[in-house]
Amino acid sequence: MAAAERMTVDELAGRAGLTVRTVRFYTARGLLPPPRLRGRTGLYGPAHLARLELVRELQALGLTLAAIERHLERIPAGASPEDLALQRALLSPWAPEEAEDLDRHELDRRVGRRLDDEAVMKLAALGVVEENGDGGVRVISPALLGMAAELSAMPLDALVAAHESIERHTTELAEELQRVFQDTVVRPYRERGRPPEERERLLELAVKLKPLMLQSLVGSFQRAVDRAIRRSVPGDEGAR
Repeated sequence: MAAAERMTVDELAGRAGLTVRTVRFYTARGLLPPPRLRGRTGLYGPAHLARLELVRELQALGLTLAAIERHLERIPAGASPEDLALQRALLSPWAPEEAEDLDRHELDRRVGRRLDDEAVMKLAALGVVEENGDGGVRVISPALLGMAAELSAMPLDALVAAHESIERHTTELAEELQRVFQDTVVRPYRERGRPPEERERLLELAVKLKPLMLQSLVGSFQRAVDRAIRRSVPGDEGAR
């Protein structure tokens, strides 16, 4: 048995950033295959670690354990670590930021001024923070916090309407892009029997696609806004 196949449950939990109790709970729920036994000792390998990493990605997307179980049921029990890594790359969240829980004092310090309840409500309307029930907030997008705080001077109705419009259209765009990627890239790969020589190329494509699509989206939106502004100027026929 290779050294990589000889992880104990303690070593596996440490590599995955989980507790031993959590690993055993996942095994009991069927999220993780049982270990190989050497005497009375359970031994785990790279495929176990890859499954745990996939579970964490699915949790980061907000899926419940029941939904994660249903997803993992569709993955062959003998799937290789490379196949699981590809699954993880295809499903991993696009938002690179970690949410933060802040009390109101720390929130004020971050934005550089005191925010009243209405200002915090406006940040929530922009989707930047959520009230966490402890008197503080969970900052969903720390990078946007300062910029969003500057927008808090705008009327709440305007912020809510703008955020709802963005959410509606970006949801439709995300679903369409997902269909395009599945139809033109993932499905042909599966229909060809998941050839190993294509796996690395697909994994690389999945990793590079996210920043490329985000940059493309920002650039396209900027150009679209410019066109909309020009169309709003009377007599500017060249923009039509």
